[in-house]
Amino acid sequence: MSEIDDNEAVRSERSHEEAPASQQRIGLPPYETIALLLQGGGALGAYQAGVYQGLHEAGIHPNWIAGISIGALNTAIIAGNAPERRVERLREFWETICQPAFGFPLPAFVERAFFDSTDQIRKAFTALQAVDALVEGQKGFFVPRFPPPSPVAAGSPETASYYDTTPLKATLERLCDFDRINSGETRVSVGAVNVATGNFAYFDNTRMTLRAEHFLASGALPPGFAAVEIDGQFYWDGGLMSNTPLYEVAQATPRRDTLAFQVDLWSARGPVPDSIVDVMGRIKDVQYSSRTRLVTDDMQRAQRYRNLLKHVLELVPEELRRTDEWCRRAAELACSKRYNIIHLIYRQKEYEGQYKDYQFGFSTMQEHWESGLADIRRTLDHRDWLDMPNGESGFVTHDIHREKG
Repeated sequence: MSEIDDNEAVRSERSHEEAPASQQRIGLPPYETIALLLQGGGALGAYQAGVYQGLHEAGIHPNWIAGISIGALNTAIIAGNAPERRVERLREFWETICQPAFGFPLPAFVERAFFDSTDQIRKAFTALQAVDALVEGQKGFFVPRFPPPSPVAAGSPETASYYDTTPLKATLERLCDFDRINSGETRVSVGAVNVATGNFAYFDNTRMTLRAEHFLASGALPPGFAAVEIDGQFYWDGGLMSNTPLYEVAQATPRRDTLAFQVDLWSARGPVPDSIVDVMGRIKDVQYSSRTRLVTDDMQRAQRYRNLLKHVLELVPEELRRTDEWCRRAAELACSKRYNIIHLIYRQKEYEGQYKDYQFGFSTMQEHWESGLADIRRTLDHRDWLDMPNGESGFVTHDIHREKG
């Protein structure tokens, strides 16, 4: 049996698996916004696909999806397909980009034999797969430029990179219905950085018509990938400035009762490294986790003040609230909307090195996917976590890993 046949068999088997009864069709409180927030992290993004599968099993359909980098690509696949086809399309996307760009993948049973061996063999095998991604590229994603770019000769910003992502544009246009993305059925936001100004920008389908280029720009991490031109401006990967789209959703006005599934691929918490290789990996964790905890804590404090202001204003006579300028200004800031942040963070496996974000091995992808699926299933087992927040702040967070200590 060929590798493709093997993969089809695995996909067919999984597509017929029954979701746990406890995870089917969960009824939610009347949240106005149900958001799915997808961090950047390259090959780790298969974890997000597993999380989405679990949400789909439970009948939870986000009406706002925001992503950065690989999170933006997953956003395009999800928002660009009908709900009943999204998991299938995500699977097709990840099974495509986890193949070598030019050569033939190892037969599935051979890869699994290496992957399921000792930690030492697994580390060596996955390291070789990461090297192969650097040398050869990934199918339907990126390929090396030939000849390689000169380090000093001037050229076009669109070719100033080591890899060409033209294959990714074709993949997105094949797997995504951009008319659906722009229909308003689901709000879509993806983050990028303006190369010339250094300003962060969100491309949002409520303000513009999104094309494949907007998603490519969100994932254009230099110097590997070149800046993407959009309306005369060039953009790089949003993860260079902020890798977490939580703030974009939380600060949106008018404010709405919100349930947000924040899916991070880098953990701010981790062991202190004791080797150069581990140092390089830990640098990425710290850099790309984007201080999600700090952002969440700041949001909670701000919402507590808005809620407090709302209650104080209710003690002021109505006539004074209408006529006093300071009361009118305070009313603009006051808010009693409620925010529930369900946090899911990928936890690094023992065998993974500093190359984990560009190690696109098929078995590794499956493990990332299954990790995301397992985490969201365990999270949704806590039905009370989905309740509308109450209390002074009207803001609550939950994390299956943190709750377990």
